[in-house]
Amino acid sequence: MTRPSPPQGPRARLAAVVAPAAMVAAMFAAIPAPCAAQTPAPVPGTMAHGAPGGFASTSLTYADLADLADRAPSVVRAQIRKVAKVDPARAPGVRPGWVRMYVEARPMALLSGPPLPADSLRYLVDVPLDAKGKAPQLPRLAKRGVVLFARTVPDKPGELQLVAPDAQVLWDEALDARLKAILAELLAPGAPGRITGVREAIYVPGTLAGAGETQIFLAAANGEPASIIVTHEPGKAARWSASFSEVVDASGEPPARDTLAWYRLACFLPQRLSRESEVSATSADRAEAWADYRMVLDSLGSCPRTRS
Repeated sequence: MTRPSPPQGPRARLAAVVAPAAMVAAMFAAIPAPCAAQTPAPVPGTMAHGAPGGFASTSLTYADLADLADRAPSVVRAQIRKVAKVDPARAPGVRPGWVRMYVEARPMALLSGPPLPADSLRYLVDVPLDAKGKAPQLPRLAKRGVVLFARTVPDKPGELQLVAPDAQVLWDEALDARLKAILAELLAPGAPGRITGVREAIYVPGTLAGAGETQIFLAAANGEPASIIVTHEPGKAARWSASFSEVVDASGEPPARDTLAWYRLACFLPQRLSRESEVSATSADRAEAWADYRMVLDSLGSCPRTRS
């Protein structure tokens, strides 16, 4: 990708229409918008997503960060050096009240992914206009660095395509710790895969009154086994556990909130069992399987996101 000629002065830099950015802009046209989500209140003292500069902050939920990290072959901390506004005519798909910016940045730390050039990175990002309808001063707002969730562009060293138009996050130490924990889980051997649905749900009554077990077999994008077991014992509350391997431990505990296993289930299990997946022998058993599935969903709780 040919570098643009350096604009003369800060005003010219912000006003420039960058020709290489127009070439890269087409890559964003096919990027789907992030999932619609519930919106919890921002954490006090943080800069929420959509604030001037368009940077997400530590008010991002676990699911927000996991959504980005799971889609990104490369996660890199960088420092913004130069920016230029992309002509709206060359920036398809930008939401109203936002602007697309061409950015040059210096890599500071590679958190995951293949090696990147040591001198300069180039990418596009969508950010909201300020209250006066002007593009934000990105270098001033990002002195301590940003985290980019991106993929490299083949045969174009240093050029990145963000996995979402807003996949640029303002860096701080708290965010760094949270993100590294998520990446460690994602990259661990045997990490829970993406859940794409429920294959079968069957309730099997036990030999004693009040005893039985519901087995819920899940479909995973990586093809690995995944299941949920709900166990009933006479005189005791039902308990459940999840497995992401061929080894099923009915005595296990539900995954803790804000872990990868919790995220895979809470954020992607369907809200209802399909008729095809309910394979219990009788209508009463099917009702029990559905009740157990509902109990699992209630136990997992909601999957809050702030990105829209």
